[in-house]
Amino acid sequence: MLPYDSLEGAELALGRNLTVAERLWFSYSAHKSDYILYTHNCLFVFLVFSLVPLPWALVELYWFDAVDRFKLQPRVKRSFPELFKCYKDVLHQFIFVVAPLIAVSFPVLECVGIHTSLPLPTKWEVISQLIVYFLVEDYTNYWIHRFLHGEWGYEKIHYMHHEYNAPIGFAAPYAHWAEILILGIPTFLGPAMVPCHMTTLWLWSSLRQVEAIETHSGYNFPWSPTKLIPFYGGPEYHDFHHFVGRQCQSNFASIFTYCDYLYGTDKGYRRHKQAVKKA
Repeated sequence: MLPYDSLEGAELALGRNLTVAERLWFSYSAHKSDYILYTHNCLFVFLVFSLVPLPWALVELYWFDAVDRFKLQPRVKRSFPELFKCYKDVLHQFIFVVAPLIAVSFPVLECVGIHTSLPLPTKWEVISQLIVYFLVEDYTNYWIHRFLHGEWGYEKIHYMHHEYNAPIGFAAPYAHWAEILILGIPTFLGPAMVPCHMTTLWLWSSLRQVEAIETHSGYNFPWSPTKLIPFYGGPEYHDFHHFVGRQCQSNFASIFTYCDYLYGTDKGYRRHKQAVKKA
């Protein structure tokens, strides 16, 4: 909760006039506890995994000729009941795993310094923190993912996520409850290392979900703005991992490609690309 009784008090404390964004933030958050603001993440995560996959789902259902050539596994076509079942399964995990995890994790983030106070972070502060979070997430997720492809990790936990050999956007968060808990560590580790404002945390949680949905979309659109991001893996990169399935020892990274390159776990993918190019 903000320690100011009024806008004037906030401006007096900061020694300047508030920006439009800061005035809006004050109006919205002044009388809400930090815990209530943090649990907004439940709403944002729910909206992202419910709405963001819809464009790809519509393309999948109606199979528009204009985008047919961009489907990575064209022999697999999902029906509406299949898509809806996937969504219901993910919603179940959200209600019983993700939402409770968010609800109980607040003391940890409060302890490391996640804050709601004014002033709001600058644009460059937000961008620099997000870069750190994506890098930390990617590196940590890489090693956890490699562990989950071991015999015990796959048979006990990770097999569930690979039920979709041809991934779809709704299946991005589809996983065993234990995997959801384990992979929560990379997501929260960045903000724990580099504490941020609550609004940045909201943005980070949403963008991470959007990225996961795109890489599981099953479509490789050439006009996607993510293709401008250096070392970004994207849908084609991760689709290969799902296509190979249990025996895959390639493309473990969740976001970028540099870990797989440095540790030699992209060789199968590179051989595959060369074979496709020759064919």
